[in-house]
Amino acid sequence: MAEKKSARKEPLTELIFMVEEAPEGGYMARALGESIFTEADNLASLHEQVRDAARCHFDEGQQPKIIRLHFVREEVIAV
Repeated sequence: MAEKKSARKEPLTELIFMVEEAPEGGYMARALGESIFTEADNLASLHEQVRDAARCHFDEGQQPKIIRLHFVREEVIAV
């Protein structure tokens, strides 16, 4: 049986990761619309981790041109 390739014909222009602070420290990043998750101890490592995760996830020539990190921070306040 032949391996099923991605239905995407055009390379993805932009990949967006939602980034949150991990409870144990560092950061967690999850791609929107793709099954990609990675984590890192600091921002410099996070940049490398998301680049590496995108390279591993997409076939050659299908990798996004831009990776955007969207930082989400939750704050709880007493009322």
